[in-house]
Amino acid sequence: MEHAFRADRDAYTIGIEEELMIVDPVSYDLKNAIESLLEASSDGEIKPELMESVLEIATHPARNTADAGVQLRKLRGQVRDTAASKGLLIGSAGTHPFAMWEDQRIVARPRYQDLIDALRFVARQELIFGLHVHVAVDDPDKAVYVANGMRVHVPILQALSANSPFWRSGRTGLMSSRTPIFRAFPRVGIPPRYEDWDHYCAEIDFMVRSGVMEDYTYLWYDVRPHPRFGTVEIRVCDAQTRVEHTLALAALIQAMVKELSERYDSGETLSDVQWQMLDENKWLAARHGMDGELVDLPVAEKVSSKTLARRLRDRLREHAQDLGSGDDLDGLTDLIERNNGAKRQIVVYEANQDLREVMAEIVAATAP
Repeated sequence: MEHAFRADRDAYTIGIEEELMIVDPVSYDLKNAIESLLEASSDGEIKPELMESVLEIATHPARNTADAGVQLRKLRGQVRDTAASKGLLIGSAGTHPFAMWEDQRIVARPRYQDLIDALRFVARQELIFGLHVHVAVDDPDKAVYVANGMRVHVPILQALSANSPFWRSGRTGLMSSRTPIFRAFPRVGIPPRYEDWDHYCAEIDFMVRSGVMEDYTYLWYDVRPHPRFGTVEIRVCDAQTRVEHTLALAALIQAMVKELSERYDSGETLSDVQWQMLDENKWLAARHGMDGELVDLPVAEKVSSKTLARRLRDRLREHAQDLGSGDDLDGLTDLIERNNGAKRQIVVYEANQDLREVMAEIVAATAP
């Protein structure tokens, strides 16, 4: 399989993709209006997603989160202003609190129409919004090693980023309702462990030849090598309302990839962690967010999510500083001490039991 994992490119460059809501300014309902908002941007890409009420923005590769943050703020500002010129608003969270998937139109793009044809209800009800972070890696075997190693970090990233406590006008009891909604898709969640690049290619080739998918981009795992970009892509996070939280998570992910890459270079073997326990930790993170506990793998002991997040932040701080992302890593403290987006939504809701107030708060904080 062709790939862009090359030693002659800058390692650890970062790219950020955010899925945003298109919102009516009076009712705060979602609006099927993507085609009117698509336009060129010198600071990244503005693209459609599966549904006409969803907008994706993506930065160009950046050296660190400081550079990526400049792009991301401009992109959010651009789509905010474009939306305003059409009488619309932009919002960012893992789910819209009261929207119904039955009211959403599918974009007129062959990939997404084919996806609906293949997955039917499973794809139609996927009214969710995610944050994807790409980090460049300079060798294909290293990319597989890093993706394997990132699996143990998926649950804490889930807990930190949880930002979807409401779904279809109801409080679900989960901090990330987006997680079980997306779990209905095939080829999602914690990925299998691959031995090396050749093993990864052989597995993908078998799936393509068997006709279950067209290419590797139809693997929607929480973390995956992305051969065309030469990156490891982390896909587990809910979309973040505040841009500083997006950048804090991206800084943490970039530092994690750097740490794992250096372990690969030193010949260190990864711990063999049971898939079942990785999946269990992810469930605990989606259910409780930062208020719960996770199993501190590979040992069989529970630790609070906040303790684990603090430990990771402190351990990876030097890596983030080396990359120029140290200032944004400090944003994790806000997520840890003042809690994640899900808990903030719940606080707003509990004042008046009004989900439109929740959406108003989301819109106000997305692109101020």
